[in-house]
Amino acid sequence: MIESDTLPVVQGLIAERNWTELRHSLGEWPAPDVARLLLELEKRDRVLLFRALSRDRSADVFAQLQSEDQNALLVDLTDEETRRLLTDLPPDDRTALLEELPGQVTQQLLNLLPPEDLAEARELLGYPEESAGRLMTPDYIAVRKHWTVEQALRQVRRRGKIAETVNRVFIVDGDWRLIDDLELRRLILAEPEDTVESVMDHTFAAVPAMADREEAVRIVQHYDQVALPVVDSTGVLMGIVTVDDLLDVAEEEATEDFHKLGSTIPVRVSLKDASVGVLYRARVGWLLVLVMMNIFSGAGIAYFEDTLDAMIALAFFLPLLIDSGGNAGSQSATLMVRALAIGDVRMKDWFGMIGKELFVAAILGATMAAGVALIATVRAPDIVAVVAVTMMLVVLVGSVIGMSLPFLLTRFGFDPATASAPLITSIADICGVLIYFNIATWYLGVGA
Repeated sequence: MIESDTLPVVQGLIAERNWTELRHSLGEWPAPDVARLLLELEKRDRVLLFRALSRDRSADVFAQLQSEDQNALLVDLTDEETRRLLTDLPPDDRTALLEELPGQVTQQLLNLLPPEDLAEARELLGYPEESAGRLMTPDYIAVRKHWTVEQALRQVRRRGKIAETVNRVFIVDGDWRLIDDLELRRLILAEPEDTVESVMDHTFAAVPAMADREEAVRIVQHYDQVALPVVDSTGVLMGIVTVDDLLDVAEEEATEDFHKLGSTIPVRVSLKDASVGVLYRARVGWLLVLVMMNIFSGAGIAYFEDTLDAMIALAFFLPLLIDSGGNAGSQSATLMVRALAIGDVRMKDWFGMIGKELFVAAILGATMAAGVALIATVRAPDIVAVVAVTMMLVVLVGSVIGMSLPFLLTRFGFDPATASAPLITSIADICGVLIYFNIATWYLGVGA
């Protein structure tokens, strides 16, 4: 962690141009802490500090920055500094940087790369934007099954310096098809003259390069892996995705779902750094849609004006009842969206889930109906039955809508998180108004 008195000390060393002492002071710092310190400095000092870091160190620190901070820093670096930085970045981090930039800027940066790095970058950028292929790195350790353990460990030592991780060793055949992967400890604990095949367990998990990156997250979570092999359609090992990159994906996807559940377009930048225009555009669309939907609630109330005139006490319970249906629906939708997102529930589970939800909603509705009946007994005893039955039904209907809408969206290829809490509430409100006033009209005999 950064101490409160660290920033002035660093600023002083930069002002004195004491680069040797500055490198020494930050030499033992983890890269994430240096990146955080970098962002606390003024723009001019930020560039000077970054230039003072060693070549390997600067690449590690750069990889810890958010894309918008990376872009801002690149603007102030020379072409030669940028070339060195791009060359030293791990392939997956370099791809993540390039895909966030405008096409023209990406092409300019690609032109700075040496031929072998350029070919690698273009290959990774050729995969779909949110695919596992975009996340992978070709820097891994591969061995053959007929090698001895001693030969395999020599390969680990030879490739370990450039590999993204040495915790997993991948076994490939002559055509580079993946046939197994091993924890490094299995090789270390084996006898040197044993063959790699003798310590293989012939079980491994892999993700297709074209698969969605969320699928990679699910596989890593399920099998508790630190590195996941990425293969093509024929099983050839193309690269690996490491758990640190997948944690970033999981965070990004969770944030996106969270924003959608709140009926906002996902904001890709820090909320602190987001402009007024970005925040306005993220929110205004859904708000206008919800306004249009709520017109139907108003129209429903207007349609039953005679019923309201007959029993004005109905107005007292209107917000309470329809909000209860929306709240129940929002709860149900939140649980269902999360379950679909992590693969805990699938489309084939719909019938089982609807039965369970109906049972739970009935219990909730009965409990809430008892509570509102007590209030009605004091406030409007003539309509106790109306508000109690309405509460039971709106909670049932709201819950079923909240559970079913994410399923329907998934069925038709949409993100289930689009079933946002405000959207569910608006739909439940319309249903609640119709249920309430239809029951009241029948019970009071209005228009009979």
